[in-house]
Amino acid sequence: MSTSALPTELWRLGATQTAALVRSRAVSATEVAQAALARLGAVNPRINAVVEVHPDEVLAQAQAIDAALARGDALGPLAGVPVTTKVNVDQAGYATTNGVHAQKDWLAHDDAPMVRGLRAAGAVLLGRTNTPAFSYRWFTNNQLHGHTHNPRVRGLTPGGSSGGAASAVAAGIGAIAHGSDIAGSIRYPAYACGVHGLRPSFGRVGNFNGTAPRDRPIGAQIMAVSGPLARQVADLRLGLHAMAAADARDPWQVPAPLTGPDVPRRAAVCLRPDGMATAQEICAALLDAAARLRDAGWVVDEVDALPPLQPAVALQVTLWMGDGYAAQVRAAETEGDPGAIAALAGKAELARSVGLPEYSNALVQRATLARAWQRYLAEDYSAVLLPNSAELPFADQLDLKDAASYQRVWAAQLPQIALAVTGLPALALTTGLLPNGTPVGVQIVAGKFRDDVCLAVAEAIEARGPAIPVAEPAAA
Repeated sequence: MSTSALPTELWRLGATQTAALVRSRAVSATEVAQAALARLGAVNPRINAVVEVHPDEVLAQAQAIDAALARGDALGPLAGVPVTTKVNVDQAGYATTNGVHAQKDWLAHDDAPMVRGLRAAGAVLLGRTNTPAFSYRWFTNNQLHGHTHNPRVRGLTPGGSSGGAASAVAAGIGAIAHGSDIAGSIRYPAYACGVHGLRPSFGRVGNFNGTAPRDRPIGAQIMAVSGPLARQVADLRLGLHAMAAADARDPWQVPAPLTGPDVPRRAAVCLRPDGMATAQEICAALLDAAARLRDAGWVVDEVDALPPLQPAVALQVTLWMGDGYAAQVRAAETEGDPGAIAALAGKAELARSVGLPEYSNALVQRATLARAWQRYLAEDYSAVLLPNSAELPFADQLDLKDAASYQRVWAAQLPQIALAVTGLPALALTTGLLPNGTPVGVQIVAGKFRDDVCLAVAEAIEARGPAIPVAEPAAA
């Protein structure tokens, strides 16, 4: 790569390649940052993925890395790598808006744990990515920051709630994006935008926002996690290792090893879990992924059934919305956001039926369901391949079309919603693009704290498939 090409081409590289170039002094962190800012300026106006960026601050971070390198200081594994952060986590000097006007002045004075970890690893924090209001939906639009678009096919959703994160990284704005996931909010945007996204094991990545007036309800505490999105699986690994840095502010964080012992190379693939009506294109992607994994030396069995998923959907809604539902509705109505109001209204009957006995029972049933999945992934198979969604990425804003469309969206998202209840790691792996540009991919699940198994399976499948290009967003 010639020096003259660097400012316009560096944004194409992944995190692993970028950090190696910076550490070897083949390029400077400043050149990388300049290229990232140039790419952001060129394509972000078409997709509105990044909603706040301060170029002078970005360049100052990069210059500090170059100065450290010149002094001979040790550099972290993400040295000079441009990374975006979602607007629902604290980053010092920025508002933690979560896409709503009510939080536009919640200025953070310290970094959230995963942001602190990224910074300590040498990442250059490039900008803040969009989310739906309150991070409620699988679509990304709000009245504070506006509408984020899919960079591959404009009429499709970019996913949500980490829609800005996925749209940005797919379009070459940063090599890694931070996302968060309580019901698919990392995995679905990765799937919809044709990138990879890892929902880590519960307890792997620390979580704490000092801007919040109080800690989150128990459902969010035990189901919401933060994790990385990237265009290359190796970069997910780097992002996870940085985000998982120990942080005493999260009492749920577990200092589990990032790499575990060898496991039997035996996986299951299920096309239609719980009888789900999976689209043929997704079934084909699952069978293709299974074939690639067999080529890598794994035994892969096609199975008709998995431990239960459907009962977990009601548990997820009960734990997420059942505690403080009325306050959630009031906040959405005060904000006046149609998407947030619709997301809550669609689950009103269940949420309003939850009292202390129902909430307690949901916690009990969560343990039963999580145990079934953990035993399956310890005693029967080391990994499971299954759909992210029953459907190809939805038309944008489909959930607001009518009541039937809202229910269609929720029904299709069964695997993502249910697996959040188990606490297991789950990885959305893009496997290709259909002729019309629509992304397609699979979901990989492994045992608790075996995020490394998810990553190893994903790398084996990725290595035997086509390279996924950086998206070139169309003009509005």
